[in-house]
Amino acid sequence: MSYRVAMDIGGTFTDVVCYDERTGAVVASKAPTTPGDLAEGVFAALGRVVEDPADVSFFVHGTTQGLNALLERKGARVLLLAGEGVGDVYRIARGNRDRMFDLRYRKPEPLVPRSDVAEAAGRLDWRGRELVPLDEDAVRRAARRARAEGLDAVAVCLLFSHVNPDHEIRAGEILAEELGEDVLVVLSHEVAREWREYERTSSAVLEAYTGPVVRRYLAGIEKRLSARGLPVPVHVMQSSGGLVNASHAMRRPLQTLLSGPVGGTMGGVAAARLLGRENAICVDMGGTSFDVSLVVDGRPDISAEARVEGFPVLMPIVNLHTIGAGGGSIACAEAGALRVGPESAGAVPGPACYGRGGDRPTVTDANAVLGRVDPDWFAGGLMSLDVEAAGVAVATLAADLGMDPLQLAEGICDVVNAKMAQAIRALTVEHGIEPREFSLVAFGGAGAMHAVFIARELGIAEVVVPRFPGAFSAWGMLEADIRRDLTHPWFRPEADLDGAELAGLLEDLESRAVAALEAQGVPAERRRVEHALDMRYEGQDYTLTIPLRDAAEPAAPGFLTEISARYADAHTRRYGHATPEAPVEFVMLRSTGFGDFPRVAAAPATGADAGADAGTVRDVIFDGEVHRTPVLRRDALSGELAGPAIVVEETATTVIPPGCLATVNGNGFLIIKVGGDR
Repeated sequence: MSYRVAMDIGGTFTDVVCYDERTGAVVASKAPTTPGDLAEGVFAALGRVVEDPADVSFFVHGTTQGLNALLERKGARVLLLAGEGVGDVYRIARGNRDRMFDLRYRKPEPLVPRSDVAEAAGRLDWRGRELVPLDEDAVRRAARRARAEGLDAVAVCLLFSHVNPDHEIRAGEILAEELGEDVLVVLSHEVAREWREYERTSSAVLEAYTGPVVRRYLAGIEKRLSARGLPVPVHVMQSSGGLVNASHAMRRPLQTLLSGPVGGTMGGVAAARLLGRENAICVDMGGTSFDVSLVVDGRPDISAEARVEGFPVLMPIVNLHTIGAGGGSIACAEAGALRVGPESAGAVPGPACYGRGGDRPTVTDANAVLGRVDPDWFAGGLMSLDVEAAGVAVATLAADLGMDPLQLAEGICDVVNAKMAQAIRALTVEHGIEPREFSLVAFGGAGAMHAVFIARELGIAEVVVPRFPGAFSAWGMLEADIRRDLTHPWFRPEADLDGAELAGLLEDLESRAVAALEAQGVPAERRRVEHALDMRYEGQDYTLTIPLRDAAEPAAPGFLTEISARYADAHTRRYGHATPEAPVEFVMLRSTGFGDFPRVAAAPATGADAGADAGTVRDVIFDGEVHRTPVLRRDALSGELAGPAIVVEETATTVIPPGCLATVNGNGFLIIKVGGDR
């Protein structure tokens, strides 16, 4: 066994990266995604890089099963069991602070209707002390209803269970007795042992809603891979940027919600490290969507909570901003103007140039008409493009808008580029971050095709195109670590701080994190644990997460002064001001266990395009003008390359416009210095 394999299942293609531990060779490939049975696409992609699955020593993949179920509202029917008198917490939700004056704003429709909310008496106070015993008969009635109505999952969220989970644990035991293993039972303190009742309820409901779909998929893929000879456990990327094995992911399926897109962020972290860059904007443009994430100070930008489809979720999650913009985004006329996306042609029928029955113009069709792809060697020769069909689709829309077809094709690209640039501003400028201080790391099947144009919109001077950009998210999964996150509520004003008590709690969390890593098969020499505190000024509502040096630090003299200064610095960076003289308070303890893997070298891939000829010359449209442009194979490049140029490889196409200079570095990355006004 010598092959480490990672796979990213996208809407159009399933990308795979294989690393040979004996030789250091890295091979990337892809196969069409099979929406009816994703496993078939997985097996097809695996067969392109490994002859015998028995030779695989490590296997990881990202899945969007849970996210797709949420986006398409095809998740499980859920019964929500709440405390007596508080069954409306989930429906009441939160007031709309961000869009208070938006008359068109509508709260997202709850995933659980009010008719599917049951209540059970029993109450704890805010310290976790029992005031009223749990009504076990009410729990059994809820279980019998779930069984009678054929519900797929039950989410349990009781007041103050994040402080004392005893009532929820007992409710879970009763539900398991009554329902067996066929119905997923989700306890809110296991999903998110954190304060804020609505957010914790929302997180539990999201896990219950998406969990059955994820569990069925992971159980099926693991069984079928094992039947084909895979000798190792299947690992899954988490939304936090860490890995867990499939058995844990099936117990905590919510953690896989953003599994697929996050692989690219972790690849961006590895690329930034290899390039000696501290900050990077990671952009992943595929067939359907455009994902943006950040690497700040060499680490992924992670939050302790996020909103997905308008629903809050409490868990460590890479900050991702996603819009409907990809190679398959459909262009259409709307009120006499051009609109691009969010509707996508998807894998089937796909863009018109795919020859699968699509007849509406897409971004890929526009690029084909402009000459910015190699129609005879698209996706490394996996398919040929019908440029004539693309031209017909674009010309039909151009006639509707009264435009020249070539002008419209460039207009389609300009519109989608502007949308993607705005998506980057939403994650940078709107949070006080200057994008011009970042490098733009572009990947995905279409990311490198549009990256320079997006960089020009934002004033970014450098674009980095890694090896096999179309499979970069898969490569990023090979660069990720095993990760387990633990939390413990700890509400204390600074006046009540007991450093020894705090250190003891952190040491207990560290022991639990180490045990979790051991259960994941991580050897002792590769385990490490990091700690942090959620803090705020007294009277504030929201917190900032402040890292600690180690678990013992709170017991050291002068800890309060030191941690308060760190908090003030973090507050200034985040909000532009601080109040150092104001008292602080502590809200949450966080400990994260990491299981480190040996890093995969970013050596040039040895794929089907190795040793190909230097390329051809073709007419390509830039800014309305025809440029004779070389079309070059990626593996034939070295040194410097001045634009215009089209660089093709098995997983993507890179467009280098006039006025730009590209350099191939020692890791095989393409570094583009952005020039020009457009």
